[in-house]
This record gives sequence, structure tokens and C-alpha cells, in this order.
Amino acid sequence: MPPTQTRTLQPRESTGLADRLALSRAATEGSHLRTDDFADWLAARGRAHAFRVERIPFAELDGWSFHEPTGNLAHRTGRFFTVEGLHVTEEGPPHGDGPPADWYQPVIRQPEVGILGILAKEFDGVLHFLMQAKMEPGNTNLLQLSPTVQATRSNYTGAHRGGAVAYVEHFAGPGRGRVLADVLQSEHGSWFHRKSNRNMVVEAVGDVPLRDDFCWLTLGQIAALLHRDNVVNMDARTVLSCLPLGGGQDGALLSDTGLLSWITGERARHSVRADLVPLKDLPGWKRTGSSIAHEAGRYFRVVAVSVQAGNREVRSWTQPLFEPVGRGVTAFLVREFDGVPHVLVHARVEAGFLDTVELGPTVQYTPDNYAHLPPSRRPLFLDTVLRAAPDRIRYEAVHSEEGGRFLRAESRCLLVAATGAEAPRIPPPGYAWATPAQLTSLVRHGHYLNVQARTLLACLRATPVSSR
Repeated sequence: MPPTQTRTLQPRESTGLADRLALSRAATEGSHLRTDDFADWLAARGRAHAFRVERIPFAELDGWSFHEPTGNLAHRTGRFFTVEGLHVTEEGPPHGDGPPADWYQPVIRQPEVGILGILAKEFDGVLHFLMQAKMEPGNTNLLQLSPTVQATRSNYTGAHRGGAVAYVEHFAGPGRGRVLADVLQSEHGSWFHRKSNRNMVVEAVGDVPLRDDFCWLTLGQIAALLHRDNVVNMDARTVLSCLPLGGGQDGALLSDTGLLSWITGERARHSVRADLVPLKDLPGWKRTGSSIAHEAGRYFRVVAVSVQAGNREVRSWTQPLFEPVGRGVTAFLVREFDGVPHVLVHARVEAGFLDTVELGPTVQYTPDNYAHLPPSRRPLFLDTVLRAAPDRIRYEAVHSEEGGRFLRAESRCLLVAATGAEAPRIPPPGYAWATPAQLTSLVRHGHYLNVQARTLLACLRATPVSSR
């Protein structure tokens, strides 16, 4: 009689992944936590730990200092990140002829690649996703729903000398399960210098012990939570956008090849030079004992905070954060052409991108930064979005940006049905119509959709959208 052989439990292969994801998206209730009970669960996790964030002067930063002669703000270990100066020159303005854009700003330099990973597992025939109630010092309400793992290399290699990152072995170890999505994506190109994170979804092999501060949710439950303000954090939104949901769709105004050609043309016609320079005496910026701010009072500030968090790998620390001046507005204009929904994408030039241009939303601005300008100089489509009547708004929620580096950075996220007069079939230079299916195809490859467009793609999937 042959010896008994043990078999490792493997993820199910009999049903196609797209069908399994669609089933999870249709499941508005899960096997572990009811959607109506989520708010109470999140509040209970907040009560279970002590959280505190306080502004402090730069002199009270522990381990951080302004280095001479550059004045760059760095940690004594040389790890984590640095705040440096950036000089940007853009030749080839997006619209018409004109002088090259030229400006200076502080920027976050963090060359290491982090892991943003969501673990999946099937319960009662439906895929569920392991989400974490994670505290980030910059979040407006501190605690938000994050990926299973949200960690920089410094975190998961123990540079902070804190506890181990829970579940990281499913993403960085040799015995991980079936990979459902794995792609390098950019971070905020306006505030990071060439920063990328690995966005991953992995279906678990075998049992997964459920730790405190974690919960299993279906895609349908997460979609419902995306309609609530400041609940699903930025890192979770970008990972979810990378899932291969849905198939192709005929009827796009631009073929897939045509859309790729348009993107390539946009990248070729922009020339952006972004040079790291010393933070000290950065033109247009003034440093005080508690902030580095623009002399016009616009854009953002660099500030310092002291943090206590009872459920983090390190329980207390200090760090710099970027604090925007004013709430952002991020929106897709939506139209149907021959019955097929399209969104208007913008070829965004951001100094921190690896490849000059990525597709962004139709509108991605902080209105307060443009309030002083005459109408002729305000960004295209901004006023269309701001003046949209309630019956034209197909989706609206306020979402936080990355709370580990940005303090109270929020964006009002919108899907707005547009008329032909507001958004013509042949859009202005720098803009193109694309279907949600085309964006889903592009986001499976790195550096095509910026982080704001990925957020709106996740919101778009959570919302039945019609331009009517």
C-alpha cells in the first residue's frame, strides 16, 4: 500500500477569475461581517487602542534633522524618506505656445519600493478580501480601511526596530498563494520624486488566522464602503483598482491601439526636467520653526508631528508630513457614445513621474490654488465640475490621500455626467475619451494611470454610471 500523501490546499481554478471577482462584487453581504455592522466594528477598533497626533516644531523631531549644507530634512539612519528641494522645468506646455513652466518646491524622496497587498480567500463560494483597520497620522479620522499589508521596505525589513508586519509572508515570502494582481504603480507625482509601490492581490493557500484589527469583506461590501467619506484609504483604493474586473467592450471611440498611440504621443511631446536641489533657501519657500510654506500661502506646507498609535509596529514616533492648503477636487466627466460609457482622461504631467505623463482624471486640482486667477486662466473643466447640478453627479465622496506622508489631505471625488457642449466628442489637446474597460486593461500595467485616476476607477466600479 503506497504511503499517504498530503496535499496542500490550493486556490480554486475551476471557475474563471473574472467570474469569481464578479460574484464577489455582487455579494453585498459577507460571511464574516455584515455591512451594516462595519461602522460599529471600526469604531470598536478605534476604542481598543490609544491614538494621538500632535503638531510639534521641527526642533522636537526625534531622529530627524536638517542636514548641512543642503538643508534637506532626513532621518539619522538614512532610511525611511527625505524631504528635499525640486527644480522643475517643463517645455512644451499642454495648450498652445508659451514660455516654459519653471518652479521650485519641496518633494519627498523615498526610492524604496513598498508593498501594498490585499489577501483574498474564498468563503461559502465567494471571494473575500482581508482588510485592515489601520491608523495613519495624516488621516482626518485617523483609522481607515487599508490593505492587508501596507508597508515600506524599511517597515517590513525592520529598520524601525518595531514588531513584525502582519501577513507580509503572503506577499514577500516564497510560499505565497495564487497571484491575482501584481503591478508597480506610481504614488502622487506632485509630492513624491519617482516613487512606486508594488500593488498586489494574492489568494491565500491554506488557513489564514484572523488577527485583531482585520476583517474579511467581499468586493460588494467594499464597494458600499467606497460611498462613505474617509473610510477606504488611498492604498486600498489603488490596489483594488488593479483587479482584472470585467472584460473588454466594443464601441470605444479610440481603439486600444489608438489610445496607446495617443498616450505615447503625449509622452513624446512633453519635455520635463526635474532636478533634486538643496531644500535650504528654496526659491519661493520660507522655513520657520514649525513649517516650510510657499510665500503666497498656496499649495502645501511641510510640518512635523508626534504620533502615538497602540496598534502599529512602533507605538510612538515623530515625522515630517506634507499638509495641503485646501481640499482637492478629483473628477471624471462621463458621457455615453452610441450607448457605451466613456470617461474623459487627462494626460497629466507631474514632476515626480518616472515617465513624464500618466493618465489622470478630467479634473485634479485644489480650487483654492486657482481662485485668484481670471476665468481664462483657470484649469479646463474645473468650473464645469464645481458648478455641476446635483442631478448630474453620479458619484460623490470625500476620500483621504496617503495618510502616512500627508496631513489631512482630502479630495472630493466625483463622477459627473457631462453634456456635449461641456465636453465635446473631440476633446481639447491633452484629453481623450476612454471606456472603463480600457482603463481596466491599462491599470494592469505600471505607470499608465496615476493614483487619482486609480481611485476614481475603483469608485467607478462601485457605481452604476450613466450620462443620462
